[in-house]
Amino acid sequence: MAIKKRNEIDVVDTWDLENIFETPQAWEEALNEVPKLVDDVLTYKGRIMESNKTLYEFYKAYDKMNILSDKVYLYAKMQCDTDTTNAEYKARKAKAEKLFEDISTQLSYCTPEILSVDYELVLKYISENKDLEAFKFDLEKIFRYKEHTLSEQEEELISNACNALGTGSEVFYNFDNADMKLGKIIDENGDEVEVTNSNYIKLMNSRKREVRISAFSAMYEYFKSFKNTISAAYIGQIKEDFFLSKVRKYNNPLEKSLYNDDISIDVYNNLIASIHKSLPSMYRYMDLRKRVLGLDQMHMYDIYVDIIDDEVKNIPFDEGKKLVFGALKPLGSQYIEDLNKAFDERWIDKYPNIGKKSGAYSWGSYGTYPYLLLNYDNTTDSVSTMAHELGHSMHSYYSNKYQNSFNCNYPIFLAEIASTVNEVLLNDYLYQHAESKNEKILYLTEFLDKVRTTIYRQTMFAEFEKIMHDKYEMGTPITEEELSSTYYELNKLYYGDNVVSDDYIRYEWSRIPHFYTPFYVYKYATGLSAAIAIASDILAGNEKTKIAYLEFLKSGGSDYPLEILKRVGVDMTTSLPIEKAIKMFDDKLAELEKLI
Repeated sequence: MAIKKRNEIDVVDTWDLENIFETPQAWEEALNEVPKLVDDVLTYKGRIMESNKTLYEFYKAYDKMNILSDKVYLYAKMQCDTDTTNAEYKARKAKAEKLFEDISTQLSYCTPEILSVDYELVLKYISENKDLEAFKFDLEKIFRYKEHTLSEQEEELISNACNALGTGSEVFYNFDNADMKLGKIIDENGDEVEVTNSNYIKLMNSRKREVRISAFSAMYEYFKSFKNTISAAYIGQIKEDFFLSKVRKYNNPLEKSLYNDDISIDVYNNLIASIHKSLPSMYRYMDLRKRVLGLDQMHMYDIYVDIIDDEVKNIPFDEGKKLVFGALKPLGSQYIEDLNKAFDERWIDKYPNIGKKSGAYSWGSYGTYPYLLLNYDNTTDSVSTMAHELGHSMHSYYSNKYQNSFNCNYPIFLAEIASTVNEVLLNDYLYQHAESKNEKILYLTEFLDKVRTTIYRQTMFAEFEKIMHDKYEMGTPITEEELSSTYYELNKLYYGDNVVSDDYIRYEWSRIPHFYTPFYVYKYATGLSAAIAIASDILAGNEKTKIAYLEFLKSGGSDYPLEILKRVGVDMTTSLPIEKAIKMFDDKLAELEKLI
């Protein structure tokens, strides 16, 4: 079916951006209003901390400006995403981006000025003016950084230095995107195709082994041929991580990365230790895949292929919606009633059109709908994507409803939990309602592969990062050989003896973009572990967990993430959530073994 133009899409299948601004003219008026609100905030420069009254008035002025500027940017960006070829939309987006740059520059004084006083004075102001209670946690987070904030002159020096840093990341970005040429191979239809980042996993899922081998070889021969260049880029990133952590007075880059969320290094180490204990479950799954695929040896190019042929189903949007509602019914009638608003109030932009941004996301701002951009294509994957993004949107809906604008935004550490809870519930629902043995096998392997790629693999990445930073700190020379051999040994450990760790896999580290955002990937593993722990209790009919989970959705970013999770019975300082996730993995694996 040909993809439609934007103006050919039925309005009921598009999101309602008029909820933000009724007309482009109203958006333009708001764009012109924001600088006036910035001027109002600037009137407090030099006197924010004069009294509890000025501190409160500053926050109110900043809040008003921030809410409107967010809406201005949201409207322009989302409108542009619906048709990236529209010159008018692109012009609005450029204006909104320039506005944000100006705001950032003009209001850079705010945090240093607040930090110019002692925290005891802030607590005194709050005790004198109860209206300041709404901003207490925001102020607490600001003052946590006081010992890591330098003088004005030093901050300016670091800011200038940062303009010269980031070279490693920039080199890798251009190498991985603009310059990448992987060559051509013959696909399973006998056609010559260019191997790219976007089609690589599809090629690795080919039923023809020679296609998988060709794609795998093309990818890693390319990275192998540039191993010294990429090593230099990543070694530069490690040096940058240590420079910034040292000047900011942290013990090491890992501590610096975890500081914002108030996460102990013990949580990071506990994840790695817990996954090491559970590696026999991974080995068992790899052994099953090897037997089902009928392979004498299972190689790294065999781990992505489905163990059965996917039964292609045509699932229209309304049918997909019914599946999602059925799957989320255990969350209770109030959740389902609120979920209906996403469809009744047109939060969702449903279908692809020419020029529309690919993929999917959930996004909104305080006082707007938590919108969803989809490219629904009637597949099981698109139903799963709908459930995933609805999880994000419902999290935002409840957070915005029950928190103020300073406490509504949940941190990345929590961001994927609600979406993944929805995915787990949907996967279980589809399995329970499967019409054939092959369909049951499909849903079981979907779950198992998600755990493999998100918990096991991301933990392996997290361990690799830590090992390399530890080696650098201990004075071990970091070379290409050190990077590649360390990664190769980790890969053998995580996949076990039933998988041949091909020599090419020693270069996989060199194609992972997340390594240029230090110590980030562990959040994928902890997020999925927490989500599975919550979903398993809900599926078991634990009413206490269900109620606590709904309260979790309302909490936003009103506390540090570990504390918010503890209220729903998930303590990431222990191994229990990870053990519960692996328990579900083992249970699903046992079901798969019985079926096969």
